[in-house]
Amino acid sequence: MMTSEDITRVKRGPADLEERIEQLEKQKELLKTACKKAGETIKSLTKKVQDAELELSLVKAVGMNSPEMRAAKARIEELERDRKILIQDIDRLSEDKHNLEILLRK
Repeated sequence: MMTSEDITRVKRGPADLEERIEQLEKQKELLKTACKKAGETIKSLTKKVQDAELELSLVKAVGMNSPEMRAAKARIEELERDRKILIQDIDRLSEDKHNLEILLRK
């Protein structure tokens, strides 16, 4: 024989299950939307990383062989040669000065 509790439980049972199913369906839709958004974000960020890596490799490749870089290297070499010449001139002039000082003392 069924008690009043059994009848209440039977009445509530399917309603509760249907409500739970609806909640789970809503949750499933929310999760599906969140996953789709996350996937789009990942795809976008992956594309940005690939673009940045490509740009970096181009900058490295072009930067070292660009006309500006070759001109800068040539200018540095020219200045290094000038520096060596100036050091020799300073040494020679210092020696001349020293010799003149010795001659003036005599």
